Amino acid sequence: MVPRVMERTERPELRGKRVLVVNDTQEILELFTDLLGEMGLESVAMSYAPRELNRVRAVDPDLIILDFVFGEKELMGWQLLQKLKMDRTLEQVPVIVCSAAIRMLSELEGYLTEHGVVIVVKPFNLDQLEEAVMKALGSRRGGGRSARGAVDALREHNAADADAGGDARGQA
Repeated sequence: MVPRVMERTERPELRGKRVLVVNDTQEILELFTDLLGEMGLESVAMSYAPRELNRVRAVDPDLIILDFVFGEKELMGWQLLQKLKMDRTLEQVPVIVCSAAIRMLSELEGYLTEHGVVIVVKPFNLDQLEEAVMKALGSRRGGGRSARGAVDALREHNAADADAGGDARGQA
């Protein structure tokens, strides 16, 4: 359990919505469960990218939050996203990609923008996550980033990091 300095208030417009969170790190899954619960959302956690979409259909999510990188298998999350967008029963489910794989996000900018995928770059703050959830579910609070806006911010971050002599790869 992660200690909280400030509790989020439940958002009535989100009550009853179900979010599927797909990530390979148990601590991240627990964090998302806590944060989404504070917003009034029900969450279902999967610690792997399901190969079969029947598992995703069984959850019947209103929103999917996934990472692209699963341990050594960098393409697992990307493959899941492709399957979701090619499936007639799941293609309209909004998706948030929450990842530190900056290079991959930059390379996939066109696809992500075209398919309305919202990006949250790790590390993120609570407001960024809440804005992304509200945007993805159609209840805009303002300030949510499109894939293009997030990738532009990544490029600025990479340029600043390169100027400082840091490693801007950002792979999780």
